[in-house]
Amino acid sequence: MSVQLISGGTVYTADAQESVHARGAVLIVDDKIAAVGSAAEVDAAVAALDPARRAELRTVDAGRMMVLPGFVNAHWHEMFAMRFPMRGALRPVSDRDDQVAFMGGGGDMHQISATFDRFDDLIDGMTPDEAQAIAEYSMWTQLRGGVTTLGDMGSLNRPASMVAGARRLGIRFSASTWASDAICPPEQSRFVRTRDTEGVLAGFEELLGLVAADTSGRLRCRPSIAYVTNMTDELARGMAELVARHDLPFATHVGALRNEADLMRTYYGESGLRRLAELGLVDDRLMAGHAGFLDEHEQKLMLTARAHISHSPGKYGPSGESSLTETGVVPALRRAGLDVSLSTDGSSMPSAGIAETMRAAWQMYNEMSADQTEVLPTDALAMGTRIAAKGLRWDDAVGSLEPGKQADLLLIPADDWRYLLNPRPLESFLWLAGSADVDTVIVGGRTLLRGGRGVEVDEAALQDRYLEALRGFTTRTLRIPDEVVGRVLGQVTR
Repeated sequence: MSVQLISGGTVYTADAQESVHARGAVLIVDDKIAAVGSAAEVDAAVAALDPARRAELRTVDAGRMMVLPGFVNAHWHEMFAMRFPMRGALRPVSDRDDQVAFMGGGGDMHQISATFDRFDDLIDGMTPDEAQAIAEYSMWTQLRGGVTTLGDMGSLNRPASMVAGARRLGIRFSASTWASDAICPPEQSRFVRTRDTEGVLAGFEELLGLVAADTSGRLRCRPSIAYVTNMTDELARGMAELVARHDLPFATHVGALRNEADLMRTYYGESGLRRLAELGLVDDRLMAGHAGFLDEHEQKLMLTARAHISHSPGKYGPSGESSLTETGVVPALRRAGLDVSLSTDGSSMPSAGIAETMRAAWQMYNEMSADQTEVLPTDALAMGTRIAAKGLRWDDAVGSLEPGKQADLLLIPADDWRYLLNPRPLESFLWLAGSADVDTVIVGGRTLLRGGRGVEVDEAALQDRYLEALRGFTTRTLRIPDEVVGRVLGQVTR
């Protein structure tokens, strides 16, 4: 560990006051923030250090940069194993014949239910080495875009391999499992159980033990259920018991699509959020994914419980979803005082990162309300950092630049034409910049990205291992002919 002074940049703390320090500084001692504020204030903190520690000081000139807290992506799915079939690499180059996908048009709920339930079988078809190679590359794309804390809400990957990938990269990771034990078949009126609930719960208990053995402080655990359409009462009760016994947060997708409530009432007798409430899962531990389609009673349930919504406005248009704009429920709940954070959701392709999602929230909320102050740039930053960390129940350590918190931060150049004469560089960043502009990523005082390149990992080697693992999984488990896969991958290597 070391003593670092990051000095001269525009420091956005994302603390409760949304404090900003022009020509500010951050002092890092070992893995924590020791001081943050004006250059003079932080210089005084440097002077107060023990002489032996002061002798270790390394200064980073951030004079033409923004200094931000590391982004917190608390609702993410690792999906990079599906790079070929799911709106992926086998598509034609032209987009003119594209059709409404299964998330569009209010959601093809039967197809969604069946697809989500199939994930477990696909995960079983992935070797541990393939899973880790795929996870490392997917996580790297998040880290490269400034995400220092990643919250899994169930992925098409092996949880243990994802934990191993997070350890290797040095990213903070809240691990989970893909939990589904039912589907809603078409032309029926009752759900069908697809797997043993106790086995699903035991899988999370096993992951919990794996994470508990870690000593880095960068790993935590959060149970989640894939979707309320894929949840028996037994699974929900088991998750509620796990959450209470281990004092954990909980996450699931609910109120995500227009057609969800009708299907839930037909197959389960009640809407998704009401079921969660009846089964003991609507309280201040809940992170509800999307939650744009909630009726008035369900909105009151969320407010009374002081639950949390994580939504992904950077993703909705390209996926055909309307979870933000169709009902306006999420902005209304935010105005009423509910914690609402930003996230990327998941895709088989690199898609909008937290930076792009911050832009989408800034623009869409304000357009919907005809009020350019509804979400200010600093509000968008808080939604992608401090508030997201609170939803993960990790805000004791990350999410803002404050003394005593972990030294997770980003340096982003703010010195070209996009920032000229704008005294608010975060505003210019949201207008014209994005994930690819992140220059430096520090996690716990440890620099993982500098100059836009990995310090401890070789991105080209990560990509090579990813493509090799993807080829094996795609041909063996997805049964896409090797010559087809080889032809596509050959274009990449050329």
